[in-house]
Amino acid sequence: MPETPARIFRGRVADQIVEDLRGQILDGTLPDGSRLPSERELAAYYDVSGPTIREAIRVLTAMGLVNTRNGSRAVITAQGDTLLAVSIASLVQVEKVSGSEVFGLLGALNAYAAELAATQASDQEVTRLREASHAIPASEGVAPTATALREFFNTLATISHNPLLAALCRFITEMQIELAVKLAESDNRDFVQVVNSLHTERMRIVAAIASRDPQHAAAMVRNYHRLTVEQIVEARKAAGDSPVSGTGLTEALTTWLRTNVTLSGQATSPRGSLP
Repeated sequence: MPETPARIFRGRVADQIVEDLRGQILDGTLPDGSRLPSERELAAYYDVSGPTIREAIRVLTAMGLVNTRNGSRAVITAQGDTLLAVSIASLVQVEKVSGSEVFGLLGALNAYAAELAATQASDQEVTRLREASHAIPASEGVAPTATALREFFNTLATISHNPLLAALCRFITEMQIELAVKLAESDNRDFVQVVNSLHTERMRIVAAIASRDPQHAAAMVRNYHRLTVEQIVEARKAAGDSPVSGTGLTEALTTWLRTNVTLSGQATSPRGSLP
């Protein structure tokens, strides 16, 4: 932390401390994984009482920037993916965004990622994407297939070399795959069958990126997402299952967000401490 604290004016002292610590966390002065100074040290540093420091730490915890467990010193948990996930989950629930709108956005994001990858990815990164694609049909069972599919799209997002885009794609991809597995619980063979039936389409995405054709790469991704929806509908029809309604998809999405995206569940393991 800086040797001299930010000047504290009269008013909501805890709020000013929150803003000062928040700024230090976001600019890396207090890095992710490090520990905040003790409550006593912070009180002396800002020349305030212990309760004021505890209030500030509670606010930072609610923001997802720090985590306190078992009465130990607070740990910085400022991870971009976590902060984005909490923000998106809150927005989806507050604005009553439908499942189809969320996953429609994923198609557009992945198309943009492919477009960028066609010009930004190295040959080695394209090879990684190709290997990730080949790993999917080689997987056996629902969980390994889901993991391999996630790895393919996460790799696509990463090689776009756009950190914000990659974070958005990773989170929404996670939601989509988890919900697809959940909705296929009556017959998990449907999930694996649909995923494997689209191997050729994924390889076409890779080929378009490898040929350095941004427009074609984006078009291949959009076609992949369209075929995915068609394959899911056909698989459910063949299994005698009723189509998933828009309301049902949205309810499943909301339930998943409430269960899986929580500040307390987003803490990372500490990797260091302040001197």
